[in-house]
Amino acid sequence: MHWDVFIVGSGHAGAQAAIMLRQLGFAGSVALLGEETDLPYERPPLSKDYLAGEKSCESLALRPAAFWPERSIDLIPGETIVAIDPAEHIVRAASGKRFAYGQLIWAAGGHARKLGCPGSHLAGVHAIRARADVDALHADLASASRIAIVGGGYIGLEAAAVLRKLDKQVTLLEALPRVLARVAGEPLSQFFEAVHRAHGVDLRTGASLTAIEGTSRVEALRLADGTRIAADVVIVGIGIVPSILPLLDAGADGGNGVTVDEYCQTSLTDIFAVGDCALHHSRFAPGAPVRIESIQNASDMVTTVARFIVGDPAPYRATPWFWSNQYDLKLQTVGLSTGYDSTVLRGDPDTRSFSLIYLSGCAVIALDCVNRVRDYVQGRALVEARAAIDPMLLADPEIPLKSLFQKA
Repeated sequence: MHWDVFIVGSGHAGAQAAIMLRQLGFAGSVALLGEETDLPYERPPLSKDYLAGEKSCESLALRPAAFWPERSIDLIPGETIVAIDPAEHIVRAASGKRFAYGQLIWAAGGHARKLGCPGSHLAGVHAIRARADVDALHADLASASRIAIVGGGYIGLEAAAVLRKLDKQVTLLEALPRVLARVAGEPLSQFFEAVHRAHGVDLRTGASLTAIEGTSRVEALRLADGTRIAADVVIVGIGIVPSILPLLDAGADGGNGVTVDEYCQTSLTDIFAVGDCALHHSRFAPGAPVRIESIQNASDMVTTVARFIVGDPAPYRATPWFWSNQYDLKLQTVGLSTGYDSTVLRGDPDTRSFSLIYLSGCAVIALDCVNRVRDYVQGRALVEARAAIDPMLLADPEIPLKSLFQKA
């Protein structure tokens, strides 16, 4: 069977691509294929409200079941694309089924990166990437009290906050010298480390995992220094591996993601890529191309592709933003701190309300705002303009950022 637009990946990016095409008046046939059998659902709550049991499975759905047929969007669940023939415009699934397309939108995202150490296959080792992952984790948590989390990124920290709320004993292991080391400045890392420790998390940095011990199930983790940490459940949050092999095998340019241009086109004719797997140049990260794993990036890339397909092209120029909820803290980020050479602390972390402003030279390139919505909203203009502001003025929380932008 043939579709005018065939979308691979039924996560947020893929689902939003189908929705946006219809919103923009696209009248051709549209199919949305996904590996999971669920209706398209939102993923950010998986490590937050859904893990905590505060959000139901039904409430995760991006749209009601009737929405998709009402808009003539054909859902193809439970299929994994393993090969692409760009010359014939055909994709092949692991099941052997073949699907023909006019234009292909690759929104397959990625899979949770797995540990490579002995014991990583044992029962009780979990990831948080899909709803089924969290459902399996829930089943194990019912009888578990000691939880070990491997990885001090946002997924690991959010999970730790939820599990402490559920009164679990939590040990969090980060191999690098600090949590969030790849995405945030040291003051923010130190703040979140202190917060988690104050909530009872046994947080260890510079902790190198060498093995997970147990017979059929997890019993303990062994570190490089010989330390043994007893655990009933292990949660692994060490990033994702982009799901791009079929594209690369078909000849698409890429590496740590599939390379796309300003319209999210790959090097293969009539094939676009969006979301977590798309490697692109950004004016917010001069130099090497980047992959951005966020709802914002997925949504804005989808808009770029949909507009291109309906004949109203506009290049991808969106401002990156991101958020994370931990305990009573809401972190909001705007811009990309890649390549920063100094930071300005605005406010006092002891008040649990402050911002960390990243500078490249004299230019503002990003903000991390903890319980400071006003800074987040007003700081966006500074980031977009790469405004050069006196650091002493930026550091004064009594001076509104919008007034500094107006003066700049």
